[in-house]
Amino acid sequence: MLRLINTGLGRTGTTSLKVALERLGYGPCYHMFEVVRDPHRLGQWEKVVCDGQQPDWPALFDGFTSAVDGPSSIYYKQIVRAFPEAKVVLTIRDGEEWYRSTHDTLYQFAVRNSENRPPAGSMPARVHRLVSTMVWDGLFGGRFADKDHAIEVFRRHNEEVVNSIEPDNLLVYDVKQGWEPLCAFLGVKVPEDDFPRANDRESMRRTIRQVGDGKGPVAAR
Repeated sequence: MLRLINTGLGRTGTTSLKVALERLGYGPCYHMFEVVRDPHRLGQWEKVVCDGQQPDWPALFDGFTSAVDGPSSIYYKQIVRAFPEAKVVLTIRDGEEWYRSTHDTLYQFAVRNSENRPPAGSMPARVHRLVSTMVWDGLFGGRFADKDHAIEVFRRHNEEVVNSIEPDNLLVYDVKQGWEPLCAFLGVKVPEDDFPRANDRESMRRTIRQVGDGKGPVAAR
């Protein structure tokens, strides 16, 4: 049963938040990595995103206490309705920084796979189809390369989250703020160790190369 839902788009510190939440007892935490590394979970989301099937949200997130990054940030309205007691964290970042980071990492994976199509039915091909349908052609309308448009979509997404979630149940959060705001929101003690800084730009590039080559770790299902 999800107790926390992250509505921030990718490259807003969602991987750092995942590590932090698991440190605070909100694990296991569902991340996009769980989808792109696991054929079973990838298939679940293909049915939702590509085929338009209505999912059983509790079953889809079974075994997880929190969810961050995509696809939860894209489908946050439906997920929040399915888990009305869950707290909501919107991770934010300067729009220019967010665009530059996303363009240089996630978007390059999409561009590479568009130019050099992976074998049909392979994990890289399936991931590319899913993410393109959900994010690049979906959320950004096929116009992510238009910087001003992409940043406006990013800004509008954040604004819609703020306007649709009860203020008492929402934390608007920059991971640069560290433990204190997050722990205060969750009502837990601040850990003594430093706040995690996970998945910087170079780490993300390595992960993308692994997924694109079909060499990323895949969960046994």
